[in-house]
Amino acid sequence: MGDPAGIGGEIALKAWTERKKYKLPPFFMIGDPHWLASIDPAIPVKEISAPRECATRFKQALPVLPVRLIAPVVPGKPDVRNAEPVLAAIRVGVRLANLGVISALVTNPIEKAVLYGAGFNHPGHTEFLAELTGAVKPPVMLLACPASGKNPGLRVALVTVHVPLAQAAAHLSRTQIIETAQTTHSALQRDFGIPAPRLAIAALNPHAGEQGSLGHEEIETIAPAVQALMNAGVNAQGPFPADTLFHPEARRRFDCVICMYHDQALIPLKTIDFARGVNVTLGLNMIRTSPDHGVALDIAGKGLASPASLIAALHMARSIARCRYDG
Repeated sequence: MGDPAGIGGEIALKAWTERKKYKLPPFFMIGDPHWLASIDPAIPVKEISAPRECATRFKQALPVLPVRLIAPVVPGKPDVRNAEPVLAAIRVGVRLANLGVISALVTNPIEKAVLYGAGFNHPGHTEFLAELTGAVKPPVMLLACPASGKNPGLRVALVTVHVPLAQAAAHLSRTQIIETAQTTHSALQRDFGIPAPRLAIAALNPHAGEQGSLGHEEIETIAPAVQALMNAGVNAQGPFPADTLFHPEARRRFDCVICMYHDQALIPLKTIDFARGVNVTLGLNMIRTSPDHGVALDIAGKGLASPASLIAALHMARSIARCRYDG
């Protein structure tokens, strides 16, 4: 359900109302059915006791597997008392995925500042899911937006994620770049049906460091990692200046760009298609996607939220599940 004070409930209800238009797969919400019913009483909500009831209930109402909230919900004002139910909903989803009861988990946005007040000690969803699933290696955050007409889509994967920009360079290592690219390469093959993925490796510094005059990370860290990837049979090229990688012609040449820090990846993706961006966690033993936006507290409760990114996340979850489980 994400943070109930945000737009997660609203976009879930709106996605259900548009299920036929967008040919959405059956899905159910893990959350508080009374809270959902209060958002828009005109949209039917049906409490279920087990995921198997979803398929039959989905045509008539949004099915909800209950996780009860503790405090009343005020749109736009998260309450630390509801932090534990928010985390409990994620735990339930992961458990169901690990049991094979659901094909994929789609997470609505959380308000991390509120969770921190309740003792949450992870930088974000991605790291929390890694702990819950017992991931051996750090997972990789991949974000994607679909192609639209003549405009190619974009996939970006992050080497460093939720760290301050001032610390991003210090967090880079050859090993981290190699592992990020290898995890992405494998996921593109298994989950996206791309037999021979083409990876572009972004530089960290302007002009790819200008042969060391604008920084040495390209020479000392990134280029050696690219060479190691090529030696291992991964079609990786770079490092390329980041400002050359995101125009339409460049996006047609690669299946994914490996980015060195958070905003290097998210700014171009959200500029290209803010409404339909999807966050995918790679390297887990389960499928997880998410809308590529936050809780939007400023518009919560006003009926203004667009379900486009959640709808895209649901479609991508189904697409990945078909690739992974149906071959």
